[in-house]
Order: sequence, then C-alpha cells, then structure tokens
Amino acid sequence: MMQRTIRFALAAMLCAAMLLPTAPAIEAAGDEHAYIADIEDLPLMDGLDEVPEAGVSFDKPVGRIVEAFAHGAVDRQAVRAFYRRTLPQLGWSRDEADRFMREGELLEIYYLGADGDLTVRYTLQPR
Repeated sequence: MMQRTIRFALAAMLCAAMLLPTAPAIEAAGDEHAYIADIEDLPLMDGLDEVPEAGVSFDKPVGRIVEAFAHGAVDRQAVRAFYRRTLPQLGWSRDEADRFMREGELLEIYYLGADGDLTVRYTLQPR
C-alpha cells in the first residue's frame, strides 16, 4: 500500500512539472512585460509605453534596421539597470554603456528628456 501511495505521489508531481511553463523568466517569476512591436524579444520596462507612430522598421538583405521609441515617467538609471539586467538573459552581451550585441545585430539605447518625463530610443541594426 505504501509503495502505491509513493508511486501515485511521484506520478502526480511529474504531471504537475510537465504543466509548468518552460520559457525562461525575465526578472522575477510572475513579472509580465510588454515588448517592442518591431523587436519582438525586446521587453519594455514597467512604466514605459511604446510610441508606435515614432518608429521605423526596414528589412534589408544584410539584416533588419529598426528605430523604436518608448516614453514614461521613469528615470534613466532605472531604465539602464533594467536593460543591463534583462538583456543578457535574452542572449545580448553589453559592448558599451548602452550598447548590446547578439548574433550579428547591434542594439543601442538612447535617453532623451529629463527623469520623470523620459523618452527611450532603441536602434537595432546589423553590425
């Protein structure tokens, strides 16, 4: 009887484990982020909203070229810390302060405006 109970418990745990999501978590569990429309795996920090009418996107034979903007009542250091912490989880490596590289692409992040009324500009291009 005890072995049957143990087998049942193990089977139940295996089934539960199979139902868990397998995608890597960004930040802590439970955090959901929006993403830049034309850079589908570039998350937006909480507090930022994409400004879709300001961006442009081109697909070239050598790679994609994207310029996107987001705006929010956030400060530059918080945004910088978010991307330095999050982008390496998505395969990006930091080259310079706000410049990241991955698989032949270069992502640069610029900050326009003042803290509390900040616009973030993202440029993605082939390297």
